Amino acid sequence: MSIESGRHRLGPDNADLTLRTERAGAAAKAGHDLVIRVTSWEAELLLGEGPADTSLELTADATSLRVVEGTGGMQALADDDIANIHKTIDDEILMRQDITFRSTLVEIEPDRGRIHVEGDLTLVARTEPIAFDIVIGNGGSLSAAAVVKQTVWGMKPYSALFGALKVKDEVLVVLEGHL
Repeated sequence: MSIESGRHRLGPDNADLTLRTERAGAAAKAGHDLVIRVTSWEAELLLGEGPADTSLELTADATSLRVVEGTGGMQALADDDIANIHKTIDDEILMRQDITFRSTLVEIEPDRGRIHVEGDLTLVARTEPIAFDIVIGNGGSLSAAAVVKQTVWGMKPYSALFGALKVKDEVLVVLEGHL
């Protein structure tokens, strides 16, 4: 595995950025675990000669999140259920505010096929630190995952049925694609 120096652009054309939510609560069987794709986003991974020349930046349109899979539940997700989920995300959770990430530290470990990234994630106008690893595979494939705990960013996880059905606080963010 080799990581070439230079600018590497990522977006929906060469990578998938998804969120994976899980349900909780006494009525969890009624809800669905969701896979939500971010359909409008861009990232730039700049790999320089040293840490000062290396960075990762990402911007995502918060209104571009689309449910692509719902598992579990008492019945399959209907089109109106999906439309309601999109509206709730836009109006109550992310409030139509763009999502940004700016690295503060990027450490390349080519012998391990890994890039360690630390930085600042901004959700709903609140910025908090987060860290994750990008794994680089053969042929330039890449994958990364990070857990975002909604309450750390001041977001209240969605709940219904007087709290008997809720989305777990931890949301898994997954990036898969090619450099």
